[in-house]
Amino acid sequence: MSIETNNLSFCYGKKAVIEELNLKINKGFNVLLGPNGAGKSTLFSMLTGLYKATSGVIKINGYDLSHDRAKIMRTMGVVFQQSTLDLDLSVKQNLIYYAALHGICSSQAIENISEILTQLELTSRLNDKVRTLNGGHRRRVEIARALIHQPKVLLLDEATVGLDIDSRKMITEYVGSLCQTLGICVLWATHLIDEISEEDQLIIINEGKIQAQGTSGQLCKTHKVADVYQLYRTLTTSVEII
Repeated sequence: MSIETNNLSFCYGKKAVIEELNLKINKGFNVLLGPNGAGKSTLFSMLTGLYKATSGVIKINGYDLSHDRAKIMRTMGVVFQQSTLDLDLSVKQNLIYYAALHGICSSQAIENISEILTQLELTSRLNDKVRTLNGGHRRRVEIARALIHQPKVLLLDEATVGLDIDSRKMITEYVGSLCQTLGICVLWATHLIDEISEEDQLIIINEGKIQAQGTSGQLCKTHKVADVYQLYRTLTTSVEII
């Protein structure tokens, strides 16, 4: 379970948004931290094949994205920043529809994530329309949906933006626990400092380039700073901290 990029670049016209990015992450909870506009969402769009790299190579679980996208997507779950749930369908209907896209029957789909639904406190909400759920519960549905085909890699792009503190804490802790229980590779993109713990694998990106990579605590020691906030300020020029 791994994500690897070699000399990866992406340009909008003549402007480089991702520039010769070399990244390798393995299973566990990996945080991609950077200010708005740093290239996080662009990188996610490239990792999922929505954007084609201007140059460079992406390999996921050993497969080259340019040749084996279908195989990669069968082993990847994604939660985008913008919700993609159908608000007029029930939670269960949203889950079953997504499962069908992966060739999974409805009974197997719910069985695959029955424990996840319990942990996310969604079992009692299966027949509720998504429109009736608050933002935190909608995010939980999207996480459950992303896990329904039992992926090896899970990408989450600013998954907690706009949620209250309690919902954010619950979701980050739960996703972190998945790395232990399922042994998967999680890449969590955020610009929120308080979502990062000392033991997390941390990648700091700014202006399309990796500024640092390692455990959060070790990076703070290496750069002789007291915390992730100071580390972030040292390695980026942004003042857009939340």
